[in-house]
Amino acid sequence: MKKSKIYTRTGDQGETGLVSGNRTLKSDLRIDLYGELDELNSRLGFSSALLAAEPELQGVIHFIHQVQSAIFDLGSNLACEVEHRATYQLPQITDGFVGAMELEIDRLDAELEPLKNFILPGGSSLAGSVHLCRTNARTVERKLIHYHDLSREELPLNSIRFLNRLSDYLFVLARYVNKVKKVDEIPWRPRA
Repeated sequence: MKKSKIYTRTGDQGETGLVSGNRTLKSDLRIDLYGELDELNSRLGFSSALLAAEPELQGVIHFIHQVQSAIFDLGSNLACEVEHRATYQLPQITDGFVGAMELEIDRLDAELEPLKNFILPGGSSLAGSVHLCRTNARTVERKLIHYHDLSREELPLNSIRFLNRLSDYLFVLARYVNKVKKVDEIPWRPRA
C-alpha cells in the first residue's frame, strides 16, 4: 500500500476544507471550535498516557479512550455543515453514551469523601493534568454555545450535554486520582 503524504498544501493560503468539500477560512469560528476539541483530545491523551503508567489507575483508561472517540465524533460533526451531516452518516453522541458517562461519574464519586468546601485544582501532578482537561472542556462548551448563538446552526446531537457532563467527569476523575495516589486535596480558603 502506498503511503500518502502528510502535507497537502491546500491550506497554505489560510483556508481549510470541511467534510463536505467546501472551503472556509481557518479563522472561522467553526474551525476555532473544533480546534479547541482537538486540543482537549490531545490533553486527554497526555493525561491518559500518565494514567497508564500507574497500575492502580488502569481501570479508567478504557473509558477515557471512549471519551476521546466521542470527542472525535463531535469534531467530525462540527467539521460538516448541518445540511450535509446525514449524507456522510457521521457518528453521533448518543443518549446512551451520556448515560454511561453519568454512571462512570457515579462509580468514581462513590469512592470519594463528600466535598465540604470548594477545592483548588491540583494535588498530584497527574490530577493537575486532568484539571487542565476539565477547564479545557469548559472552554469548548462556552465556544460551542457562542458558535450556536451566532450561527443559529443546529448543534450536533447531545453536544452540550456531553461537554457539560465531560467537565463533571473530569472533576471527579481528578479527585479520584488524588485519592488513589494518597494526595490530599487543597481546600479553598477565601482571603479575607
